[in-house]
Amino acid sequence: MNKNEFRVGIEVGGTFTDLVASDGYQMKTAKVPSTPSNPDEGAMNAIRAAELDISKIKELVHGSTVATNAVLERKGGRICFFVTKGTRDILLLQRHDRRSIYDLHYKKPEPVVARHDTYEIKERISADGSIVLEIDKDHAKQQVKTALRDGRFDSAAICFLHSYTNSQHEGVLKELIQQEFPSLPITCSCDVTREFREYERASTTTLAAYVQPVIAGYIKRFSASLAEQGFKGRFSIMQSNGGRMPAEAMAKNAISALFSGPAAGVVGAIRGISSAGYRNLITLDMGGTSTDVSLVSDGESKLAPMTMIDGLPVKTPVIDIATVGAGGGSIAWRDDGGLMRVGPRSAGASPGPACYGRGGVEPTVTDAHLIRGTLQADGFLGGKMDVDVKLAQDTFTELSEFFGLSIEEIADNTIRLAEANIVRAIQQISTERGSDPRDFVLVPFGGAGPLHAARVAEDLSIERVVVPPNAGVLSASGLLLSDHIHYRTRTRRLTLKDENIDDVKNLIGELEKETADYLTSLNVEGKIEYDKVLEMRYVGQAFEVSVDIKNENINELTTARLSQLFADAHHQVFEFSKADGDPVEIISFRIGAKVSPEALFANETRLPFVDTPGCQQVKMIERGKELTADLKERAELTSEPINGPVLVQDTNSTIFVPEEWKVSRDSKDNVILVREN
Repeated sequence: MNKNEFRVGIEVGGTFTDLVASDGYQMKTAKVPSTPSNPDEGAMNAIRAAELDISKIKELVHGSTVATNAVLERKGGRICFFVTKGTRDILLLQRHDRRSIYDLHYKKPEPVVARHDTYEIKERISADGSIVLEIDKDHAKQQVKTALRDGRFDSAAICFLHSYTNSQHEGVLKELIQQEFPSLPITCSCDVTREFREYERASTTTLAAYVQPVIAGYIKRFSASLAEQGFKGRFSIMQSNGGRMPAEAMAKNAISALFSGPAAGVVGAIRGISSAGYRNLITLDMGGTSTDVSLVSDGESKLAPMTMIDGLPVKTPVIDIATVGAGGGSIAWRDDGGLMRVGPRSAGASPGPACYGRGGVEPTVTDAHLIRGTLQADGFLGGKMDVDVKLAQDTFTELSEFFGLSIEEIADNTIRLAEANIVRAIQQISTERGSDPRDFVLVPFGGAGPLHAARVAEDLSIERVVVPPNAGVLSASGLLLSDHIHYRTRTRRLTLKDENIDDVKNLIGELEKETADYLTSLNVEGKIEYDKVLEMRYVGQAFEVSVDIKNENINELTTARLSQLFADAHHQVFEFSKADGDPVEIISFRIGAKVSPEALFANETRLPFVDTPGCQQVKMIERGKELTADLKERAELTSEPINGPVLVQDTNSTIFVPEEWKVSRDSKDNVILVREN
């Protein structure tokens, strides 16, 4: 790559938009307020803030919350939904899987399709793929005309029973719709997920159709803005699975971008500190709106076959991330019982925390840090953004008077409650799934993550915290470090017997070829590596466990080896496995093809440090105790540990080192926090 020819990553968060750019010789960053009503405007603002010539951008990788917000705010397209006759209410019936079993006011999540927008088609395919009832084309054509004639729909979705085994009827209906309405976007379940469980598949299909017009319009608008400024490089979008995809492909597969922002952060954490020898990580990405946590074992993030958004299932591969409403903009409030709460409501980017001076009037976590002293007004975002401590203090007056505590004490309690929420989220992805957090290092990033990391680690008995360089914009770095990835999944029930092992190998080979061919069709070049996972269970079980076979020689795979791998995975999750001889079955196959990008940096480059004149000390209240902490810049830290309390300022984040912790900096510029025993 030529000097001044940049690769750029832009991550649009709920509060800030982050940019990282590198030409292999220098690195630039920017952090600007997000523009929720027009996210591409925030992205363009970040490019301008970094003083980049758009015509010199060789590659742009983008992650955003556009798809997520479209669902959460119910601002997607209006969908016409076609289903097999007799299954009109599948989205309303849902699955009896209440997570809040003691919530007396529980309400089912609302699907994104109204019942009166759901139309039944006469057809039926059995679970083995055989046709029970041929599709009635005349009836189907009439239903299409009745549903779509007045042009009130933005897209159409099709989900027939058992079409994951035989997609013929979905293809017939798609063709009929295209004949009558050639410009209408159509989403078929067989193109979104070829896995069983009808409700989850229907939910995923309708969500895909729901966000498709939004994402397609966003990509078209952003691409046009870039082109007007002379952009001629490659434009890619981050996916929920931790890989990227060319923008033109993403415009037709928007569902895979639902959780692109959080996924980029995990990739950035893995790639950012792997050279320092850390392989088992718990990532903590705390931004302005929420905190995302994920578990990384042996340098690999875990993929979940399904996730939830606003209570609705999404059956596509996604990095296993737990999200909690605890960000810098999370609002402190008291409930009807007189108890103090923090989040999930957030001040967001507009108006933002009160200290920003943009009209915010409710107390937030960021305001609390300024009051407590763990954030310094003159060092906020490296001194590039003005904040007002007095405005922050005013918002806590009501809570202070109600609880009979000082404003400083209320601010301290606000932060402690936010940290408790984060601890519960980490327990969800670790202890609840058979992993001990004490076996991992905590890797915080995002603007607020390093402020809370030590106390969160302490509550989980984690002994070491590793803060990577440029932690405040790590998600944007992760975009540039991400692979090109495409996954294919397919349900195929096969009992684990010797006579079925050839079918297992053949299906893996077919899916490998499909994924590789797809990347080739998008002009993605490079060495292809494969992720290979089987969803397996004991016969009679209701749900499966994921069995990783990436490192297995498929040609030499045996039933005995698969049985052992399954037993190990089952024991990891449930702490038991049955005796040899109990029948096991494979339910689904998930194969991913990935191509790695070129290295982010050709030379060792680092951002300039915050210029803090001389040795300074700041006073604070932390966990009910008055402290005096040294104020340092990261450049002052060496391999020789120093004792907390210390505040370490950087250009885009602040690291808080409490008492009973030591802090140092390693040769890779990671800041290391170690708890004293």
